[in-house]
Amino acid sequence: MVPMVLNKDNYFSLEAEKYFLSNSQYGSWIDCEARTLAKINGLWTDEPTEEMLVGSMLHSWNDGTIEEFKQNNPDIYSSKGPTKGELKSKFLFVNQMINTLENDDFCMYALQGQKEVILTFEMFGCWWKIKIDSYQSDKRLVDLKSTKSIRELVWSNERWAKVSFLEAYNYPRQMAIYCEGERIVRSGQNWIEPLIVAVSKEEPPDKAIISLNDPVRIEKELSDIERNMPRILAVKQGLEEPVRCNRCSYCRSTKKLDKVIFYTELEG
Repeated sequence: MVPMVLNKDNYFSLEAEKYFLSNSQYGSWIDCEARTLAKINGLWTDEPTEEMLVGSMLHSWNDGTIEEFKQNNPDIYSSKGPTKGELKSKFLFVNQMINTLENDDFCMYALQGQKEVILTFEMFGCWWKIKIDSYQSDKRLVDLKSTKSIRELVWSNERWAKVSFLEAYNYPRQMAIYCEGERIVRSGQNWIEPLIVAVSKEEPPDKAIISLNDPVRIEKELSDIERNMPRILAVKQGLEEPVRCNRCSYCRSTKKLDKVIFYTELEG
């Protein structure tokens, strides 16, 4: 039985985070167990960045709530100087990103469908939640992404190499979760096509429609998740102690020294 009914108002609530796993929460567990457990228990909150707000503003355009977004986020407006009351430059540029998408018929075609569709499902021993930006049932699911550059490679500490922005931010994993979750809810035999509509923050913005319809990669991502789930669930349920990454803002703010480190450890 579904632990709670999700909607746009409670999707990101603390209660929902306790009951459900999501792509972002899963990634957080992989990054730092201690920070993630503290967040779920209401002991830590990651401060929203302007980059996160840029992405949220773009998504509000896609689902038709951009005016509501502007009203609920006064920090996107300048509070002093000659530009007081106007959108800050980063958010003013979102309008240019939006125009780039609106003026491309193929992009707008790809973004057709139901907006912000919430699905919940059981997978790998727990309940999951996903929110699909644009959903064409039985055909495709689409996620809208903003990025610094579509073509520029990004350094990945995990792979110790430069990779595409998709790989750097684990978007193949996200789309694998979405594909499998949608399939489970639909009781389907196959995955529908996962697409990413990407728009860059360059001047002028670049854009691309990217297919992640790779069954081998989807299988691998799901296999990796399944392998990690026993540990994640044990920590989330309080059966095992969380491990600290000792790098994130939470670990830095709660750090207690108990030893001297050797200088070469700084390179590890």
